[in-house]
Order: sequence, then C-alpha cells, then structure tokens
Amino acid sequence: MEWLARINDAVNGIVWGIPMLVLLVGAGVVLSVMTGFIQFRKFGYAMRNTLGKIFKGHTAGKGEVTPFQAVTTALAATVGTGNISGVIAAVTLGGPGSIFWLWITALIGMCTKFSEVVLAIKYRERNKDGDWVGGPMYYIKNGLGKNWNWLAILFCIFGALAAFGIGNAVQVNNITDAINAAIITFSPGFSGATTVNWVIGIIIAAISGATLIGGIKRLGSVTEKLVPFMSIIYILSCLIVIFGNIGSIGKVFGSIFQYAFTPHAVIGGAAGAAIKTCITWGVKRGVFSNEAGLGSAPIAHAASSETNPVKQGLYGIFEVFMDTIVICSLTGLTILSAFYSGGVNWEFGVKGGNSIIAGAFGTILGNKLGAIIVALGISLFALSTILSWALYGSRCCEYIFKTPKCIKPYYMIYIIITLIGCQMGSGLAWDIADTLNGLMAIPNLIALIGLSGVVVKLTKEHFSSDKLKDK
Repeated sequence: MEWLARINDAVNGIVWGIPMLVLLVGAGVVLSVMTGFIQFRKFGYAMRNTLGKIFKGHTAGKGEVTPFQAVTTALAATVGTGNISGVIAAVTLGGPGSIFWLWITALIGMCTKFSEVVLAIKYRERNKDGDWVGGPMYYIKNGLGKNWNWLAILFCIFGALAAFGIGNAVQVNNITDAINAAIITFSPGFSGATTVNWVIGIIIAAISGATLIGGIKRLGSVTEKLVPFMSIIYILSCLIVIFGNIGSIGKVFGSIFQYAFTPHAVIGGAAGAAIKTCITWGVKRGVFSNEAGLGSAPIAHAASSETNPVKQGLYGIFEVFMDTIVICSLTGLTILSAFYSGGVNWEFGVKGGNSIIAGAFGTILGNKLGAIIVALGISLFALSTILSWALYGSRCCEYIFKTPKCIKPYYMIYIIITLIGCQMGSGLAWDIADTLNGLMAIPNLIALIGLSGVVVKLTKEHFSSDKLKDK
C-alpha cells in the first residue's frame, strides 16, 4: 500500500492546494453575489418551505421520490462520519479556529448547493427505465452543450471512483473503529478486532445489498426514516454535554475566533503556515461534510417529484445548514467544551480519533454510555452515507456506459469495496477520499460558473412570480 500512499500524497497536494481552495470558495462567492446572497436574503423563506413542510404529504410517481425523500437521501450522504471524525481531525490538526473556517465554508456553500440543485432539476432526463436522472454530468451536457461532454465524462469517472472512497471505505472503516472502541470500553483486554471488522463488513454489505436492490424508491424510503432518527439522537447527546460543560462555553467561542486569525501556540511553525493549516483543515472538512461544490447531492435531488428547480434548490440551503452549521458545530462545541472544562485532552497538531468525542460524552454521560452513543451515531451516519453514495456512483457509471444495465455490476463491486474497507487503515482511506473529493469538484465548479446565469434567471423568475405563495 506504500506506493498507493505516495501517489495519493502527490496528487492530494495539488488538488487541495491554494488554487483549489480559491476555486471552491470563490465559486460560492461568485454565485452568492450573482444571486444577491440568496442564502441569507431568503433564509427564512427557505426554512419555511423545507423544514416547515417536511411532514406535509407528497406523492411521487414511477422513477422519482418526494422532495423530502430527495433531501434525506442527499443528507444521508452528507451527514456522515465527516460530521464527527472529520470535525475532530479539523480541530486537532487545525486548532479551534478551524471551526470558524468550517462555518465560512458552509455559509458560502449554501448558495453553491442551492445552485447545484437548481441546475439538477432544470437539466435532468428520464433514463431507459423511466427514472429521473440528473446531476453535474447532465447539466454539463444539456446546459454547457455536447461539446463539453468530455467534462461530464471526467466528472463521472471521478464520481464513480470517489463513491468507493468518501462514500464507502472511509465510512465502513469508521464504523469498525467506533464499534471496536466501544467494545474495548466494556472489555479493556479485547483483542478480536479483526474478527469484529469482518462481521461488521458482512452485515453492512448485506444491508446495503438489500436496500440497493429496491432502487431509488426504496433508498428514499429508508433514508427519510433513518436521517431524522440518527440526527435527533446525536444532536440531543451533544446538547447535554455542551450544557453540562456550560461554564467553558465562553472560552470555546473565544478560542474559535481568536485562533481563526492567529496561530495556535501549540501547533508550532511559522505564523503564516499555522494559519494556512487552520484554514485548510476547516475548508477541507467543511467540504467533506456538506459536499457543497462536489456535485454529488444534485444526483439525489434530480430524482425529486418537484418540478420547480428553485423550490427544490431551497433544500440545498437547508441541507448545508443542517449538516454543517448545526451538526458539525455541535461536534466541535462538544469536544472543545469538554477540553476547556478539563474533561478531555489532546495534543494539537496530532490527528485525534473518535475516542476524543467519546471522552467528551463521557464527561457528562459516563464513559460507557459515551462510547455507545459514538458507536451508534457513527454507525448510523456512515451506513446512510454508504447507501446514498452507492446511488451517486451508479448514476455516474450509468452515464459513462449509457445504460442502466451497468448499475447492478457496479453495486456488486461497491459491496466488495465495503468488505475491503472494513480492514483498510483509516489514514489512507481518508487521504484517498480527500483526493477524489478535489478531483470530482473541479468539473462541477467549472459547470456552475458557466451556468451561473441560468441559476440567476430561474431564481429571479421564481421570486418575481405573481403566483408565488408564502412570500
């Protein structure tokens, strides 16, 4: 595996360098300016028409899902281990200030995700099975024109491969780590991790296979139940710990804003390098978590029964808000409040594991209950991500080979990767996922900028319509 790690390190240094960060954030800034910062200006409207209507009955025809199922399928992919393990990595390697840059990435990313979803609905198609299919490859081909189809193919190659990393190997690896950590909490002398890993891999493969056989409609049905359940459990657990360590909350917010612009003393290195590290980890983990700019979520949203691009686009704003501003922030506040209360400790500059969040939960809930919550949270988050990214990868594969017949073979390979991922080292899995994220984002961001005028036009038409309700 050493040769693979060396190659990945070289590519990763390019795709996650300063130019990529500028492209990611810059595209979001351009789209925000062109839409009049719709994510702020129409935030209340977006929440009323997404969160406020999630329990409203919707019907979906053949080959499509309800708007809420579409967003929960996308959320299932975005609300994953990046919300826990990713935030821990950002804080331990980038310092408390990385949370600030994670917030900035999310605030800008709301408009990026909005634009992606708008274009996904605008340029989607029906495939040979009658299913709605869409995403960057379709808005590149149908929006930019057939001369740009090579860019669509490039996106699909990266997307199909990224699904194996960000959506699969990383997720199952984190499940095995969390469950083994929980077992060790109850039985310190436990030494059967390899066997447990195989059992977990087989179980996840079986669940994935059973769900994926049912297609997009079964996937939507599963995620609309799983996502709210897992989110509520985790959010309540974090709030209990934060309020239990409420005395340190001032230090927590102080450190976030202070170290966003000044080097953390214990990270070391030159001031400029330390700040760069802080910003890089905040942006990387923000993107890894909410996927704004990657082009993945529009693939799920394209299957919605909603015909109005802007109405479905509002779910993109809600999605990033819930994933990063709410759940990622709660993870960061939980571990930092426990840190400044003296309940947990770590060495800045050294990547921390899930034991940090388990220890933070343990300061209020007890070590054993804390370990159970982390194992349950990571397992549910990761499982939902595995299911949704299987859809993303298969749609990319379908576009490349021009037929839905390639989906089942892709699923078979995907399930095999699940078994491999349960034994893969977490460091390599994360690094490969990071690289594929960056490569996948480039074609999508080019398309977003090229079609930004379409987003603006559709947005203005929607909000100026005489038929618009709930203004």
